[in-house]
Amino acid sequence: MSDDPKDAAPKDSGDETPIQRALRLKKAAIDAKPKPPRGGKFQREQAAAMTTGVSKPWMKR
Repeated sequence: MSDDPKDAAPKDSGDETPIQRALRLKKAAIDAKPKPPRGGKFQREQAAAMTTGVSKPWMKR
């Protein structure tokens, strides 16, 4: 590992615009949130929970 400053991601440097800083902070917040488990029994249960037409009441008779 080198101590070259080019290798490090910009934290609060003057090169970063306010929009870039906001986007970086937003992505960090999204990545920090816990994610639901993927695959297996959980995914099958989630897929089976939503039946056709539940979200479209105008499609029912």
